[in-house]
Amino acid sequence: MSSEKEPFSINRTFQFQEEAAQIDRTGSSPDFTTDEIEGSDGQSQSIEEGGNLAQSLLSDTKDYVQEKANPTEKIEDSEMSAEPTGENTKANLWADPTREPQNEREYQAIKVLLTILRNPDSTSENIFEAYTHLPWPGVSYLNGQDRSRLLSRLGDVRIKNRSREQLRYLSVAEEMRLASFPLNEAQWNTVIAFTGRCYARVQAADVASALISWRDVEQEAGIESGNVTFNVLFDIATKAGKFGLAEKILMEMEARNLPLNRYSQAAVIYYNGLKGNGNGVRKAYREYVEVGQIVDTVIMNCVIASLIRAGEVSAAEQSFERMKRFMYNKTGVRIPLHDWRDVKDFGRMLNRAADRFRHDPVQLRRMQRDQLLAPDLTTYSIFLQYHVSQSGELRRVAELLGEMAYLNVPIQGGVFRKLFEGFARHGGVRYTTWTSSRLESVYRALLAALDEGLGDVDVRKWMVLWAVRAFGRCSSQKRTLEVWKELGSRWRIEDEGDRATVERVLRSTLRRYSKDEDL
Repeated sequence: MSSEKEPFSINRTFQFQEEAAQIDRTGSSPDFTTDEIEGSDGQSQSIEEGGNLAQSLLSDTKDYVQEKANPTEKIEDSEMSAEPTGENTKANLWADPTREPQNEREYQAIKVLLTILRNPDSTSENIFEAYTHLPWPGVSYLNGQDRSRLLSRLGDVRIKNRSREQLRYLSVAEEMRLASFPLNEAQWNTVIAFTGRCYARVQAADVASALISWRDVEQEAGIESGNVTFNVLFDIATKAGKFGLAEKILMEMEARNLPLNRYSQAAVIYYNGLKGNGNGVRKAYREYVEVGQIVDTVIMNCVIASLIRAGEVSAAEQSFERMKRFMYNKTGVRIPLHDWRDVKDFGRMLNRAADRFRHDPVQLRRMQRDQLLAPDLTTYSIFLQYHVSQSGELRRVAELLGEMAYLNVPIQGGVFRKLFEGFARHGGVRYTTWTSSRLESVYRALLAALDEGLGDVDVRKWMVLWAVRAFGRCSSQKRTLEVWKELGSRWRIEDEGDRATVERVLRSTLRRYSKDEDL
């Protein structure tokens, strides 16, 4: 990198916008994403279910495998009390807003919102619902601290590719702008992340939207972008498969003298995997270590997913086995479990620690030595996805589920989706191991988990889609319709468009795969 920082230039943002405008809008993202690397599918289930699922998959096989010996801002707890702080008077309840309530109804709406907003157990859905009861623009009734807290809570989601979460955050951010409340850099970064990752598969239009938001940051808000902004842009361009644009973003970071941190260097590892460059993955990993970044399970998951994307599955398996050996030698067997927020907070801590101890090799080695490089839920999820979508090796899927049960790695509800995908892709043909009887076993396990209310297992669009496809391919029309009726009755649909999508897939599946001609 150059020794002197290049002068700040608004005009460069237009170069990237023009680049995005030329991108083919048919581009799509890869099967594995950095969101999957960072965290789990967001659904969890009792530990025992993993063993039961594995057994049901290979229930009629005598030699069944034996079980083997597992950036949003942080709000302080003191700021998240269930009730507004200070004297319980109308005067300080909205200290320093630009508008005051005109009647008792507005006052009560504000009070309800602040109570929900300061409750750490409130969901973004609850918060936004309470916010909608304020007259427009609702942000004008809040003081600066609560406006910041509102955006922080709405942006605190595991992954930013859910349209509902996107609309909630962006609508409030837009109200902030229209009400002349400036967004800070962190809030702008969240806007960019939401605009570029609003769908699971990133398209060219999403890249263009993110770049336009970036232009607004530098041109309209006059905020010079830092590492986080460029990390987000690089991630979006990479997931869209726009590698030329991704290279230009790295060049822009170099021109601005912005050093690569933990996140940008991990993104470079994954970027090489998407390009199918296994040697590039290894080179980027070596560079990650050589500059003093700390390796943990998240980084190893990134390496594994990248090697798989590059077609080097055996190398990924070797890394997986080394992680397990490291775990056995250091802890015996158990894998520490982490909430997705804990994982993100820990990653930020490691990023700060690497920066702090960059010139203290002794302390840096001590930090690295303390890391438990054990496989976690995401590690297993990566391999499960590979086997259900590509290899079709049911026995290997069962082995992974058995390991997860033995090592106390919680089974996600998303695992059911993956298993249904496996049956939809590999079932319905002669001599397949993905049989209808095994599909029924998996389905019974899902219903049991739903009935018992285990973890966050619930019925979602993609689970229903793959279940319909699986039964359509492996079973009869009648059974497929029964499954759709059962899951449809358990599905809490928030978007009628999702129902229409599933019904369209159902009709197509029945026409294409059904073995039974009678409805």
